[in-house]
Amino acid sequence: MSHGLSRYFAHMALSRFWTFMLILSIGYVLVMLGLGRQYSLGMLVNGKQGEALVIAETDTVSIPGSALVAAIRQADLGAVQKGDTLYTLNKSGALVTSRGSQPADGLFATCRNTITDLWLPLIGYLTFFCGLLNLLIDSRAMEKVARFLSPVFHRVFPELRKDHPAYGFMTLNFAANFLGLDSAATPFGLKAMESMQEDNPTKERATNSQIMFLCLHAAGLTLLPTSIIGYRAAQGAANPADIMVPCIITSFVGTLVALFLVSAKQRINLFNLPVMLSVLGISAVIGVLMAYITGLSGVGKFHFTDNLSNGMLLTIIGLIVLYAFMVEKYFTEKGTNMFDSFVHGAKDGFTTGLRVLPYMLAMLAALSIFRNSGLMGIVMDGLSWTLALVGVNKEVIDAIPVALMRPFSAGGSRGFMLDAMKTYGADSLTGQLSCLFQGAAETTFYVVALYFGSVNVKDSRYTLGIMLLADLACVITAVFVCQLYF
Repeated sequence: MSHGLSRYFAHMALSRFWTFMLILSIGYVLVMLGLGRQYSLGMLVNGKQGEALVIAETDTVSIPGSALVAAIRQADLGAVQKGDTLYTLNKSGALVTSRGSQPADGLFATCRNTITDLWLPLIGYLTFFCGLLNLLIDSRAMEKVARFLSPVFHRVFPELRKDHPAYGFMTLNFAANFLGLDSAATPFGLKAMESMQEDNPTKERATNSQIMFLCLHAAGLTLLPTSIIGYRAAQGAANPADIMVPCIITSFVGTLVALFLVSAKQRINLFNLPVMLSVLGISAVIGVLMAYITGLSGVGKFHFTDNLSNGMLLTIIGLIVLYAFMVEKYFTEKGTNMFDSFVHGAKDGFTTGLRVLPYMLAMLAALSIFRNSGLMGIVMDGLSWTLALVGVNKEVIDAIPVALMRPFSAGGSRGFMLDAMKTYGADSLTGQLSCLFQGAAETTFYVVALYFGSVNVKDSRYTLGIMLLADLACVITAVFVCQLYF
């Protein structure tokens, strides 16, 4: 009975989280409206991120001759700022009082932007990279990659056969994450999930192998956080690339935590020669690159990392096409050619993109309402207050909003990161920690919904819990690393 209950709760975890997030957020904002502490509900539905939050509107007929109204009419921009309050006149002539800004896009804007800013680009990435992956399959390269990696992968994923094609897809996913190429990592990861799903005896329940892969993917071992370096450069950091070494260390710790937690849960023995050699080999590669990168100048670091990540991507694409050309006979035997093989795989990528859209939309719409209702702010304020009580440094507390938002929304945490750098300085501990929280973690809830949704898995079992523990390990590691390194 106890085992059945645990499976039930694991099955319902993400569903219950999504449901309660919507119900509590809507209920809270309606209560606030009834108490007079919420002026308008329009921002939850139609508002845009960054817009001024309206807290009152007054008909100017009721305040004739007001000095404030006269000052607004005389102002160049048609607005007067007093402290943190903004006064403007709307098109009907009413006096509008605003304070603060909207934390996230409203429901309609989120639905629209999910399509235009997230889903359509994802469709493009999936279409192209799934075409390349089909070249690997039809050229039989994936079989050779799987056989080469099986001594290590079979010990980490013991339920998969030794020549399973998922090994190749997972390798490309890990490599893309390692190089900071998120756009390429997603198509490879989705193909890995689909490949493992073919052998899943219980289609609606996640397999051990799918859980292990997703937890390792979400831990996101990153060598080249190029986007974070770019944000730091834009915010005027003295050495934008100085975040690299802390980011590598933090993401590596998070990956090891995810690996050992899942292995303990699945009773996998990692203390064997192939796995230990692989861990030590990856550690050595990271160490050598860290030593080399540390010796470069600020501009040199950014230039090297940018060329390395994008150069590796282009090299992978070139090698796939070149190998397929060299064994073109395999395509002929199947009655096809390289171009038709690519197009066939690209069609599969497009189909996958259509399948994941509802899961993306459901999660991001709920998060929009959660943030704009004010509940997210209450949670963050409560945690900050708790941390202050136990003596946590204020500079660390000021960066916590990024760590809290990161599992929910990449865009939201990015906004907090940029605001932290703008407010406290890119080279402050708060600014550096914010960048580290953003670069060394993953949008956990979104990833679970996206990857399991793509293969129609409804019971994610203990995946979410371990991913959140890995996120926590990254946060704790980031704080220690930042204080030691900087």
